[in-house]
Amino acid sequence: MTRAARSLILAAVAAVSVGAGLPAKAQSYATRTYLCDRGVEVPATYVVGPDYDLVVINVDGRQQTLVSEPSASGARYSWPSDGSVYVWWSKDDGATLLWKTPEGEVPVLTCIIP
Repeated sequence: MTRAARSLILAAVAAVSVGAGLPAKAQSYATRTYLCDRGVEVPATYVVGPDYDLVVINVDGRQQTLVSEPSASGARYSWPSDGSVYVWWSKDDGATLLWKTPEGEVPVLTCIIP
């Protein structure tokens, strides 16, 4: 990821995180609420920009902003890190929340749009 792209993503994250609405260059957004295992609801806001796609999800009472990454199928989002991070993988009306560590990925929640 280039330095300019990372700066743009961080600016978008900051704007969404503080509730300022869409970043100035965002082209569109959509909010969906997923129903997951154990009755957990996960709201997800998908933001599409000219140089980035990201999703903001609420998990365990905390906001997580994740950036799109290559996927063989569906849309996959994570935060660029060598450490442990959440991964949100959505396809059609379903999504899976995963916990990613250097050792691998573990499913946390399986979700659908009711």
